[in-house]
Amino acid sequence: MKKKISITESLKKIEIIASLNDEELRDIMHNIRIKTFNKNEIILIQEDINNYMFMVLDGEVKVTQTTEAGKEIILAMYHGGEFFGEMSLIDGMTVSATVTANKDCLIAILSKNDFYSLLYSQKKVLENLLKIFCSRIRSANETILLLNYNNASQRIKLLFLMLSKKYGKEEKDGTVLHIKLTHQEIANMTGMIRETVTKVIDKWKSDNEITVLKNRFIKLNQKFFKNI
Repeated sequence: MKKKISITESLKKIEIIASLNDEELRDIMHNIRIKTFNKNEIILIQEDINNYMFMVLDGEVKVTQTTEAGKEIILAMYHGGEFFGEMSLIDGMTVSATVTANKDCLIAILSKNDFYSLLYSQKKVLENLLKIFCSRIRSANETILLLNYNNASQRIKLLFLMLSKKYGKEEKDGTVLHIKLTHQEIANMTGMIRETVTKVIDKWKSDNEITVLKNRFIKLNQKFFKNI
C-alpha cells in the first residue's frame, strides 16, 4: 500500500467491532493476520470452503456472481470499515460468491475459532452482527426489487437511492454519493449493458438531475428526487 495505514485506528472503524474499547481491540490484534491484496486479486472464490472473516482496513472489494451466460453481476461493494466472509463461518456452507480486490486492499483476517470466541465473549459484537445482518437483508430485498424493473432509468435510480443511504452526504443543493463507480460497474450492479447505463447517465446530466464532480463522485440534484 502506498499510504501509511494505522492498523489500530482502522480496526476502530470496522462496523462489527467499532463498539469495543481500546483494551478489547488490543486483544483482537493478537489474533488477526494482516494481508495486502493487489487490485484484481481474488480473495475468495465461489463454492470454496472458507475458515476466516475478512475486515477491510483500506481499499475496496467487490462481491460478484457469474450468470450462466457469463455475465458478471456485482452483489455488493465493501470499503474500509466493512467486513465479509462471516456467513460461511456461521452456516458452514461454501462461499456463496467470489470476492475480488477492486483496488489495492489492506485486509485484517480473523480465523473461525477466534471469530466465535469474539462472539461468545463480547455481547455487543453479537448485537452489532445481528443489526448488520438485518441491514444486509433489507439491501438484498431492494436489489431483488431493482432487478425486477424492466425500465433502465428505474433500475439505476433505485440503485442510486440505495447507495445514497450508505454513501450519501447531504448538501444544500443535493446529495453527493461518496463512492466512485464506472459505468461498467453500474451496469454490473443493475444487470444491464454499459451502453444503456451511459445513455441514462448522459440524459440525467443533460437534464440536470445529476452532476458528475471532478473527483468522480456523483451528486444527485434536487430534480433527481422528484417523481420517485
